[in-house]
Amino acid sequence: MSKDVSIDVGGTFTDFVAYDRETRNLSVWKTLSTPHDPGEGIVRGLEDAGPAGEIEHLRFGTTIATNAVLERKGATVAYIATKGFRDVPFIQRGKRQSHYDITWIKSKPLMKRRHAFEVAGRITSRGEEYIPLDEAGVRKVAERIAADPRIEAIAVCLLFSYVKPVHERRVKEIFAEICPNKPVSISYDVLPKWKEHERSSTTLADAYIKPLVSGHLENLNTRFAERGVNKRIAAIKSNGGEMSLEAAAEAPIQMTLSGPTGGVVGAKQIARLAGVDHLVTLDMGGTSTDVSTVVDGRESFTTSFEIEFGVPIQIPMIDIRTMGAGGGSLAWIDKGGMLRVGPESAGAAPGPACYGQGGKRATVTDANVILGRINPENFLGGQMALNVDAAEKAVTKVADEIGKSPQETALGIVQIANNNMIGALRSVLTERGLDPRDFTLLAFGGAGPVHISDLMPLTNIPSGIVPNYPGQFSAFGFTMTDARIDVERTAPMTSKAFRREHANDVMNDLVRESTQALADQGYTAAIEIHRSLEMRYFGQNHELEVSINFESFDDDTITSIWQSFHAAHKARYNFDIPGETIELISIKVTAISATERIALPELPPASGNPEPIAQRPVVFDDGEHNAAIYNRTQLLAGHHLAGPALIEEPASITVIRPGQDVRVDTYGNLLLGEIAAR
Repeated sequence: MSKDVSIDVGGTFTDFVAYDRETRNLSVWKTLSTPHDPGEGIVRGLEDAGPAGEIEHLRFGTTIATNAVLERKGATVAYIATKGFRDVPFIQRGKRQSHYDITWIKSKPLMKRRHAFEVAGRITSRGEEYIPLDEAGVRKVAERIAADPRIEAIAVCLLFSYVKPVHERRVKEIFAEICPNKPVSISYDVLPKWKEHERSSTTLADAYIKPLVSGHLENLNTRFAERGVNKRIAAIKSNGGEMSLEAAAEAPIQMTLSGPTGGVVGAKQIARLAGVDHLVTLDMGGTSTDVSTVVDGRESFTTSFEIEFGVPIQIPMIDIRTMGAGGGSLAWIDKGGMLRVGPESAGAAPGPACYGQGGKRATVTDANVILGRINPENFLGGQMALNVDAAEKAVTKVADEIGKSPQETALGIVQIANNNMIGALRSVLTERGLDPRDFTLLAFGGAGPVHISDLMPLTNIPSGIVPNYPGQFSAFGFTMTDARIDVERTAPMTSKAFRREHANDVMNDLVRESTQALADQGYTAAIEIHRSLEMRYFGQNHELEVSINFESFDDDTITSIWQSFHAAHKARYNFDIPGETIELISIKVTAISATERIALPELPPASGNPEPIAQRPVVFDDGEHNAAIYNRTQLLAGHHLAGPALIEEPASITVIRPGQDVRVDTYGNLLLGEIAAR
């Protein structure tokens, strides 16, 4: 017997999915997260996976890198820059977050100015050595850093190293010799791309979290080994792929948004099975809500991400927008006497008041308990009984402040949380020119199915899907990840002065680098290579990415890339400028090694209508309704039902509004709205 086990470490719960390759059975479970030591919750939850020797492939996504950066709990970093450029991380950009706020102060970089050092040497924009590297000066800086016990990591970002990295690599060699116990991050390895601020900020972030993440991964690996889990172990990257623990320790910045990516990867599979081209995902957990899109079967990627305003991290990642709206989001009254919800969360400890672990403040989960949407006796399959009295006391305290009844206040809390999520959905749909009416809403996370039927009419999304195991869906998505390497390099040239030989050299180098990186981690099977270019009209400040399907630049393919850019620009902005000079900025290559896919089990067909197991009064915005209660494990393929209804399962509950149709598909997914009638 062999199993694939996937783990998603969230702020409130740690989710587990185990797939038995022989029986094709999936099993899922949860444990409370242990923020003080994430490894403790992981190892404790693995006890339910069965004999450790059966685990052939273990994948996990963690928020440790994200939290370290957001909470500013990383290492003390020394920054090495070209002479005259050590202040780039402090100057940042000229833009302001608040144009008319005279008290606004720009975000601080992830290092102190007294730890910024300069070295002499200069590479030109053409990759020529203008000033040789002052190795004696580099050694003096290295000796100063070696003598300072406060400095824990080193970030190196030299001018134009993305064109020719010889100086950066030599600096790394010298530091490795003199400061062998202090990890070094160089910008060419992290982000070989132009724009000094973005490149320096990303390199600093990598160095900032490297000691912490490396220690965490080493601790995890030791614990896995002690338990007997010693076969393939992989960490999930922000681009939705997996990588070895060794690779993760070398490039921890790639794990910045590893956790939420699993849901998007799983959504691609669900979209394919359901015959849906356009999907928008809603992952509502205990602490936050993440939204993203799958358009024409492809996830959206970005390198535009800021940990704080003005502090960018430009790594390839699935484009996921995160907001502070989860089941644990706290209700509060602002200075104007208005009811607000989030972004502060009760977290895993003490958690919502109904958890009975010391929480006293009302949360979205407490509100849903009061409204009858969550069965307090069936939370986590009955493993965790909820305290209804504690929820009522917490909500009543808020209700007294605004002069409303507890039930009215609970409904208001839910509606405000819904409005917060509407804003997130609009940010990935209408703000990008996408019509919500063309999309299907896929809701997961423990709280996503509770809110899906409210959100569909509010956002004009006609169809919805609640997948199997929504409470562990991100972990489920990890079971379908591939090993993936995204590399890029800035190679500026124009349509009027295109350097064909240089472009081919860069693209071939990127293919070699990416495939070699996969091979170094043990991924050699089923390699796919995807290429793309970042381009813009001359004088523009933002690029468009255009995919290409050829392996080298020649007369025909060079002509085709300009035509493709005009078409892409017209599709994105509704206009193009024929005859205008086009700039090629960067060349990108993605290498993918496909992993073994799990075979989803199919449900037996239904022979009649499903029978409810009970009824319960549930409050909706139009009043209280007597809702039928269904056990999801008893639903079969082809079953139809209509709201008001509640479909209960161990880690979540799907709330169906009055009059809303639901159909169960072949694989057990719940189809809501228009898609249910197909």
